[in-house]
Amino acid sequence: MLSELLQGADTGAVLIIQDSCSYSGQHLLKSFISAALNKEEPVHVLGFDVSEEELKDGLTASTQRLHFHSAYTDPLGWTNRSAFTVHQFCVEELTHLLKQTSHPKPVTLVIDSLSWILRHVSPPAVCKTLQQLKKGGAVRAVIGLLHADMHQRGTVGSVCHLATSVITVAPGTKGDEAVAKITKRSKSGKVTQDEEIFSIKGDFSVTVVSKTSHAGRRQTEPEEQQTDPTANLTFNIRLSDTEREAKEKLALPFVFSKEKKTALLQSGPGSGRILYEPDANDDYDQEDPDDDLDV
Repeated sequence: MLSELLQGADTGAVLIIQDSCSYSGQHLLKSFISAALNKEEPVHVLGFDVSEEELKDGLTASTQRLHFHSAYTDPLGWTNRSAFTVHQFCVEELTHLLKQTSHPKPVTLVIDSLSWILRHVSPPAVCKTLQQLKKGGAVRAVIGLLHADMHQRGTVGSVCHLATSVITVAPGTKGDEAVAKITKRSKSGKVTQDEEIFSIKGDFSVTVVSKTSHAGRRQTEPEEQQTDPTANLTFNIRLSDTEREAKEKLALPFVFSKEKKTALLQSGPGSGRILYEPDANDDYDQEDPDDDLDV
């Protein structure tokens, strides 16, 4: 699935590369930039983590269509010399920024990284901007790097929930290999998960080495897996065949059998009549039979 994502995302796609201090997703991000440039797609990078020189280092594809908006030296705009700041992360500012360069095709917007923005802009505002970018227009796709261990779990979950694809990277067993856990959501709502071992070459091309053993086949499942509520109980609530047979034969109290119901419902001699003989002490008035009810 990693190779499919590198070949190109659909219009309105939001792809999140989620890394941690144990493994950096910077090289995989550059692999996506290189793949887009090889297809002659315009790429705009909002650079917070690394400088323009470091980002372009090692890219063999032509960088003429690569536009770097530097926020590396002054991300908060304290000196007013930065081409982009965290406070400009909104649809209006981004649209104005992209219109400064004319392209016949919609651009791929790369955010390096979303963590810088989330540290200074509220998560709801960031999610709102990403959601608006998903609608297409001047931006064909958004690719963002997210340092998951810098944020609370709820913040990471909110950003990843609106993404169409999430790639979580972790170190592999070998030095030049890494593990990618991929979650992809289709427009129909179907969720596809996969886990692959990959390596990145010097030209930032990605080679998928293998799939892990417990993810031998691609899993397609709903948004939330159905969990067994009886899985972790300390006692057994399931019935064996013998217990189930005994339960079915048990006659419950006050439950009549079919034969008894039929016998009770059949009308016989004297059935359906109430015989009452007035007592001598009964106070009964023919003109007012409910006189004894008056208060």
